[in-house]
Amino acid sequence: MATTYLIIVSVLALAIGIPLLLKFKNLKLLKTVTSLKRGTKSERKLILTLLENGTPSQAIFHDLILEKRNGKTSQIDLVVPTKEGIIVFEVKDYSGWIFGNCTHTRWTQVLAYGNVKHRFYNPVKQNANHISALKNQSIQFKNIPYFSIIVFYGDSEIKEIDYVPNGTFLVKPTRIIEVLNLIKKQNKPAAYTDKKEIVRVLKNAVKIGENVENQEKHIENINDTLGKDRIFE
Repeated sequence: MATTYLIIVSVLALAIGIPLLLKFKNLKLLKTVTSLKRGTKSERKLILTLLENGTPSQAIFHDLILEKRNGKTSQIDLVVPTKEGIIVFEVKDYSGWIFGNCTHTRWTQVLAYGNVKHRFYNPVKQNANHISALKNQSIQFKNIPYFSIIVFYGDSEIKEIDYVPNGTFLVKPTRIIEVLNLIKKQNKPAAYTDKKEIVRVLKNAVKIGENVENQEKHIENINDTLGKDRIFE
C-alpha cells in the first residue's frame, strides 16, 4: 500500500513538476530578449521558437517603434538581422478562413462556415510599410535585402491568397523554421557595411517602443490615419 502511494505521489510530482520546469525555462529564455509584459502572447511564442531553434538572443529585436520623417511612427513586432538580410515579422492572431489579394488594401476573415465575415488591413502591405520605415533609417538600411514573414497564430486557415510578392511569406507557426531555412538556402550573404549601425538603430527602436508615451503617440497616429473621428453619420 505504501509503495503504491509513493508511486502515485511520484507520478503526480512529475506531472506537476515538468510543466513548471518548462515554464520556468521558457520565462528565462524570453527574458534574454524581451520583457514578459511587452507584445502579445503569440509574439512571445515566436521569440521562443526562434531561440529554441538556434537564433541568438542578441539577434532578436522585439516590439520596435521607428520614428518616420513625416512625424508619424511605425510599430514592428519582430526584426531579426541574418547573414542573408533583415527579416521583419508581423504576427497575427486569427481564427476562421483567411482570404486575400496582396495588391488589395483589405482581406477577409470568414467565420461560422461563411455566415460571419470581417475585413482587416492587408498584413502584407502593413509589413511592407514597416520595411519601408526601416529602409529610411540610413543608406545601409536602404540597400540591405529584406524578407517579410507574416505569421498566423490562432485557429485560422489560409484558404486563398493571391499575388504574394517575392521575399514575402505567409506561414503558420509550425512552419516558421522551414521558411527561415528556405531563406538561408536561396539567398547569398547580404553586403552589410556597418553591422554596428544595424544593431544600434534596432536597439534604439526597441528602447523607443518600451516608452509608454511613445506607445500612446503611436496609437494616436494610427487613429489619426484611420480618421474615424472625422466621420459624422
